[in-house]
Amino acid sequence: MRGSRLFNAAAVIFGRLPRLRFLLDTQGTQTPITFGMWLRQEVLGVNRGPYWPVHPTSMVTGNWRNIKAGIETSPGYMPGCYVQAIGTIEIGDYTQIGPSVGIISANHVCEDSRQHLPSFVRIGAYCWIGMGAVILPDVELGDFTIVGAGAIVTRSAPEGYCVLAGNPATIVKRLDRSQCVRHRSKREYHGYIAAVDFPSFAKSNLKFDRDDGST
Repeated sequence: MRGSRLFNAAAVIFGRLPRLRFLLDTQGTQTPITFGMWLRQEVLGVNRGPYWPVHPTSMVTGNWRNIKAGIETSPGYMPGCYVQAIGTIEIGDYTQIGPSVGIISANHVCEDSRQHLPSFVRIGAYCWIGMGAVILPDVELGDFTIVGAGAIVTRSAPEGYCVLAGNPATIVKRLDRSQCVRHRSKREYHGYIAAVDFPSFAKSNLKFDRDDGST
């Protein structure tokens, strides 16, 4: 309890600094950043690199610069996740990713498992990826796609507004678009980066030279 109070006090104090404003601004969002998260990642170096908070039991492999994470979207924020960014990964705004989720953007070459075939994963906005789900390469999921716990997604559902479940995952329900809410936060962040600063950050730091021709 004493440690928690100290971290909370530190967040209030350091959150007044312009570069650490996210400590205050992200509270109450679906991916709040605590002082402990920032300290562990950026100062102690646990999962250093990604521009969003990553749980110490989660892994981001390949190249974090191949990942474009939307507002309040932090792949690996929950425990036990594996995010493989040998290929490219794009995830839209306000998408929630549960614990123990795998997102895989490259397959091994069948004839030589030492080699990879870089590909892509694209996940839309306002999606929900349930616990233990796995998203495999060459998959595109549209906005408001819900992936059930433990599902293995091998095929795209680019139209979105649906629920996927099973292995291999199939559409088990369609959502009523008129009932889907596109909420916004007052202060928006891509992980540690304020949304207003993200375009310039992405231009300088992220790589999207995909073989499929998209940018």
